[in-house]
This record gives sequence, C-alpha cells and structure tokens, in this order.
Amino acid sequence: MSEHTAQLSVRTGSWCLYVALMGVPVSQWPEHDFGPGPVVPTPAERSRALDALGFVFTEGAEWEWTEYSERPDDDTSPVRLLASVQVCSRGGSAS
Repeated sequence: MSEHTAQLSVRTGSWCLYVALMGVPVSQWPEHDFGPGPVVPTPAERSRALDALGFVFTEGAEWEWTEYSERPDDDTSPVRLLASVQVCSRGGSAS
C-alpha cells in the first residue's frame, strides 16, 4: 500500500487540501478548495474532502500542524500554518 501526504494550507484567502503524489506534476495533484473564509475546516470536513478525492487516512494517522514564516529568518514575517496527515488511496494502492 502506497502512502501519501495530504496537506491543508491557506492559499489566496481560502483553505486548500491537496494530496502530494511523488513523481506527478504539482498541477495534477488532487485538491479540494474549501472556499474563502478564515475558519479552519473541521476534521470531518477534511475527511469528507479526502474521501471525495479518493483517499482515506492510514491506520492511526492524525493531523499534525506546522507553523512557518512567510519570510524565513525574519521574525516579523507573517506566520503560516500547514497541516498534514498520511493517507492512501481508497483502494489501498497508489493513485
């Protein structure tokens, strides 16, 4: 079973969930845009979006949040949040 990393981040004012597929151009990665708004999608909303994209959580997977600066080495830079979780295709094989 091939595992992939699903990530959730803010892009142009809306939360976007995408699945990183190694060896596949970024433009072809499956993604779901939650639309504009400052509210982080709930775990249930993220799960439904992943299901619609054809992915499920791997056993024991949990969302992990990372904070990073928009401009590295600048402590006045806006902070961005990135969530990630391990997933596999619903059929258990690589997508």
